[in-house]
Amino acid sequence: MKAMHYTLEQLNNASTEAFVAALSGIFEHSPWVAEAAAGQRPYASIEVLHRTMSGAVESAGEAKQLALINAHPELAGKAAVRGELTAESTREQSGAGLNLCTQEEFDKLQSLNRAYREKFGFPFILAVRGYDRHGIIANFESRVSNSRADEMRASLDQIYRIARFRLDELIDA
Repeated sequence: MKAMHYTLEQLNNASTEAFVAALSGIFEHSPWVAEAAAGQRPYASIEVLHRTMSGAVESAGEAKQLALINAHPELAGKAAVRGELTAESTREQSGAGLNLCTQEEFDKLQSLNRAYREKFGFPFILAVRGYDRHGIIANFESRVSNSRADEMRASLDQIYRIARFRLDELIDA
């Protein structure tokens, strides 16, 4: 199924409900971010919209930030195996070749997912565009030794990158 595309003008002029519906997939399972941005229209650029949405997350407090982080699937995790990812996550993980993992790579990712979640209490998040499976695994291995505060920051920064990629795909500039 082909994803819908919008112009910024269409989004600026849409009802709040239509705006939120159009942007509900930008931040994984978190339409509250689009709801927070709806009242700030009109947007002069995708960049300003992205900054506003990211700012809503930054000011939301740690509980909502953790809920957003936890809304993301593990890379090559159980949801991917069961076919339960959002369309956006499926596209992103497949684009990085995670659907083509060897058994050894898959087992390594499962092990890293477990170790990371046990240490931090949330899933590893990486904007996988531009990475191959080997680069993803290397990034994963290096980040698992970070502090929880560093990983909270890294996770949010990666979520903002993912959101920007998704906005660029959704909105015709």
